[in-house]
Amino acid sequence: MPATTRPALLLDRDGVINVDRGFVSRVENFSWMPGIFDVARTAVRLGVPLVVVTNQTGIGRGSYTEDDYQAVTAFMRERFEREGAALTAVYHCPFHPEAVEARYRAADHPWRKPRPGMLLAARDDLGLDLAASAMLGDKALDLLAGHAAGVGALGLVGKADVSFEGAPKFERFPDLSGVPAWLERRFAV
Repeated sequence: MPATTRPALLLDRDGVINVDRGFVSRVENFSWMPGIFDVARTAVRLGVPLVVVTNQTGIGRGSYTEDDYQAVTAFMRERFEREGAALTAVYHCPFHPEAVEARYRAADHPWRKPRPGMLLAARDDLGLDLAASAMLGDKALDLLAGHAAGVGALGLVGKADVSFEGAPKFERFPDLSGVPAWLERRFAV
């Protein structure tokens, strides 16, 4: 296991990287969120790796295949690289309690957000300091996963209602335009 020494910017996919239209499983249905590459380039300039952590229950539910997901991921990774902000890693969780295929059926899989399994795997695989890291999501389950993993700064993109009891402390961003300044404050040396 690598030594835990560096922070990261952890990103949910649907609703942060791309417009969330439900099960986005084809490149032609993938629309970039305005400002995502400014966010990504800011993080990279600050020396912060980009790590995607995304529930992909559409695989388990049979809405699309693992191969469909991998094709979209390859497209996404290539575009980030062209934009000068390569993704360090992408983690996904295809598991769902009502999955069509038994291999994806799990009621309580540790990687399925709001559980922190993907974030903890990234920590262990990449040597991340999660307390010094930041996470952007668009749903309460993203914030809960980040909080459970001990991520130091949480950001909510969009208008999701997370005003429930026990909600972790987070910054609210109506869109991605304010995120680069937040990253500057968080990671500037």
